[in-house]
Amino acid sequence: MNPLQRFLPRRVRVLLRRHGPEAFIWRRRVALLGGGILIGLVALLFAALADKANEGFQGIVARWWWMPLVLTPAGFVAFAWLTLRLAPAAKGSGIPQVMAATKDPEAALGGLVSGRTAIVKFFLTIGALLFGASVGREGPTVQIAASIMGYSHRLMRVPLRASVYIAGGAAGVAAAFNTPLAGVAFAIEELAAAYEQRTTLLVMATVLIAGMVSLGLAGDYVYFGEMRQTLNVTQALVATPVAGVLGGLAGGCFSHLMLSAGTTRFAPMAWLRARPLLLALGCGIIVAGLGVATGLTWGTGYQSARSVIEGRDVPLWFGAAKFAATLATAVSGLPGGIFAPSLSIGAGIGDMLRSLLPGYPAGAVVLLGMVAYFSGVVRAPLTAVIIISETTASRGLMMPLLAAALIGDFAASTISHEKLYHGLSLRFLPRD
Repeated sequence: MNPLQRFLPRRVRVLLRRHGPEAFIWRRRVALLGGGILIGLVALLFAALADKANEGFQGIVARWWWMPLVLTPAGFVAFAWLTLRLAPAAKGSGIPQVMAATKDPEAALGGLVSGRTAIVKFFLTIGALLFGASVGREGPTVQIAASIMGYSHRLMRVPLRASVYIAGGAAGVAAAFNTPLAGVAFAIEELAAAYEQRTTLLVMATVLIAGMVSLGLAGDYVYFGEMRQTLNVTQALVATPVAGVLGGLAGGCFSHLMLSAGTTRFAPMAWLRARPLLLALGCGIIVAGLGVATGLTWGTGYQSARSVIEGRDVPLWFGAAKFAATLATAVSGLPGGIFAPSLSIGAGIGDMLRSLLPGYPAGAVVLLGMVAYFSGVVRAPLTAVIIISETTASRGLMMPLLAAALIGDFAASTISHEKLYHGLSLRFLPRD
């Protein structure tokens, strides 16, 4: 007890314990506010550095076209070794780790979402982009944000619960895309298997705080630029199911291959899994070969996706090439997400669809391909629709986007029965 409080009446002392500045409710509010602000700041810094790294690699390619044939495989091996050596929990997207962290919140802060893991994730994801890997920063932002929220609560002596990591991860999605609604939807669909009512306020408040920081510093920008095209009823009835089925099947294939890579008994793959540095080298060679041959599969794929949405042509094989580069990067074990590359692959699928549907609004068809493929990969249709609509300001397409996402989700389930992030999260849980 504070010595000064001894001279206060007992009732006043009780009120101070319950409602004073050191009361639990105030400590939790400070943890929430401080964590949300820091998540917004870190997400903006992460985005800026990731963009610089991507631009830096593109500058290298423009000057020496052959350099990635050496640089990318070497980088894959180096980053795989550093990940295994420094923080094995930093490999891959980061979203499965956060899902696993909710099972044992206290222990997770010492491993899956520890400060060491978050720092390694931050710098090695940027490094992976600097060496041409086909990764995104959104999944890593989720893991880093969950770590920040965990430490802010521990600093304020607030018990760690699963809801803390759910709120942090949701804020990470909101800050990464500048889309607050997507953060809430992602928390409901992916991070929280059982979404408790008491979690709702925590998620909403954290997403709002992180979103306000991002919005205040970065401005009210639209991630992929505004797209105002719409589909009439006849066009929507034709294009939506086609996009949903094709995009969903492709997304389901990606999920199935990604999950199978870690469990298959196919002898060559099992041999490589036991030798992670050789696996990383092989994946790096594939990514380098595709990148040099096409010139379009490096990095997040953001510029390519935006170009397709705006009506510029890309080769019809772009989606398939980006699919292969992203799969190879994801299998390699490097830190890095698949959100942005998946949207880029979806744009490539949408580009193929618009060639099959001449006379249809090209940008609208591309968005249908994007939402269907993204839904097929992450199996979170509501999140996919909100991300696409908010990052393109295409609110006039909400119904066709939702229909394509639901069809894509169903089509993907026929190929990959297990959800990608759920299946990957099981690998981070302790074995009995």
